[in-house]
Amino acid sequence: MRYLSQRYTMPDETTKGLLTDIGVEELGHLEMVGTLVKQLSECEPSEDWIKLGSWEYYADNGASVYPQSTQGSPFTAASIAVTGDAITNLFEDLAADGAMM
Repeated sequence: MRYLSQRYTMPDETTKGLLTDIGVEELGHLEMVGTLVKQLSECEPSEDWIKLGSWEYYADNGASVYPQSTQGSPFTAASIAVTGDAITNLFEDLAADGAMM
């Protein structure tokens, strides 16, 4: 979502296209991970979720895939950093991807 949202501030079609391609690729990763989680969890009885300490997740979502952090915080738009400045957006992308040391 970050890349697809930031593409609108890019100054030319090349960088817009690049962010569009990256955003579509990342959505594909989300779909693959979601499918894997669904396949691993769909046949698990609720008792197993309780044993694993995941009963709250199961009670709220069942075997559905619900994006959240490892601490249990649900995904929100607050994790999508978008500014009105193309350069700031690109630096933020590098930092978020761990490319800046």
